[in-house]
Amino acid sequence: MKRVVGIIVGLCLVIGCWAFPVETPNPRKWPAVEIHDGVETILLFRDEIALHLVNGPATVYDLSGKKVSEGQEVFFPDDGTYYIETGGVKDHFTVLSYRSFIMQHAFDFQVFVQPRCRETILLMTPAMTYITSAGVAKTLNRQVTVSYTDIGWGESNWQDSAAVYSGTMINNRLHIPAFYRATDFVVRYDSVWRDELNLPQDSIVSELILPIAVKSHPTATATVRGKENERSNEVDRPTDSKVLESRSAPLEVFLEAHPSPAVQFYSWRITRGNEELATRQDETVRYTFMNPGGYTITHSVANMQCPCNTDDGDCDKDSTQFKVSIQESQLLVPNVFTPNGDGQNDEFRVLYRSLRDYHIWVYNRWGKLVYESTDPSRGWDGTINGRPAAEGAYYYVIRAIGTDAAKDASFHSRQAYEKGKLNSDDAYLGVYQLSGDINLLRGKQK
Repeated sequence: MKRVVGIIVGLCLVIGCWAFPVETPNPRKWPAVEIHDGVETILLFRDEIALHLVNGPATVYDLSGKKVSEGQEVFFPDDGTYYIETGGVKDHFTVLSYRSFIMQHAFDFQVFVQPRCRETILLMTPAMTYITSAGVAKTLNRQVTVSYTDIGWGESNWQDSAAVYSGTMINNRLHIPAFYRATDFVVRYDSVWRDELNLPQDSIVSELILPIAVKSHPTATATVRGKENERSNEVDRPTDSKVLESRSAPLEVFLEAHPSPAVQFYSWRITRGNEELATRQDETVRYTFMNPGGYTITHSVANMQCPCNTDDGDCDKDSTQFKVSIQESQLLVPNVFTPNGDGQNDEFRVLYRSLRDYHIWVYNRWGKLVYESTDPSRGWDGTINGRPAAEGAYYYVIRAIGTDAAKDASFHSRQAYEKGKLNSDDAYLGVYQLSGDINLLRGKQK
């Protein structure tokens, strides 16, 4: 092991680490911190630099080969890099006075902040430099703690939050996460060194820095139909605004960006597979899904400094996606209902899903119209002009179009319709032409 690698800090001296060739003669008077940077050993002193050669008097040289101490056990060098040569082997070490550095640059300490789209770079000046054993100038890595105010998403809005980041400045640069609100940065530096050197803590405060990074916390909520816990004859109807999958159409979805302050541009892309159905550039968007199938809503934000480049996939790095799925249409008709007030099957209602057009007519045995509606969520309560209708069979006719039907879908003759349904012709997909008997039975009245 090289002799100078054993240069020891004051703390280690106190606990008895005496096996090294160089030490501080009085660790209380000359406290030092031992720093290792690869093969380099740096001894950082609080004030005056003093070294004690524990193996006895020796000759110490600077990097130019000039003798700086000869035949002495204790000497007081200036800041610099030196070596002791023993048996042709040079043991290098660097000594620095921390207080001298601080005093020399008392009014020069500054922190510069470079906001970027995906990170923040902090630079602190002046740098602490030293000359390596190879004669190359190098910046000493320094531990810092950065404190600033950022924003975080709460339950429904952005809220200020304290951010603290500790790290090592490499070449006097520190990379920390991007920030999203105007803030200043407080950099506390060299805390460990200052503790060991018995020096007070110190920090630098930057000027107010505006962010360029953008962020969004988008939400997608469905428009619900009916009241909570209400019994409905619509299958898979939207009942929970947060559930967007396996729903009955039409499904209206409200999209809201909730952007960070630096956002200037918005992008909403609605796709089904590889097919792009719609793009929007507003902060808030309403979109109604009609046709059955699975959809993807992709949201991203940008500004002039942080554009969203879809060609290289840059948008996808910060995008948020929502999945939506719509069920195919369905229409089922019961053959009996019992309007006796017991709360069960009291109305003649169809069971349906994903309809865009609906019309029902109900006739009595003499062909008189007793009920008509264009709302599939409503049903006939078994009354005529407010009075209970007679028990027995009634005749219904239903014409309905599902959201999965073609845009120009139309009704056909009964014969053509039934033939088309049997052949699964697309022209009949989602087209409902139904008729039949519905039996009104009252039973025991409630």
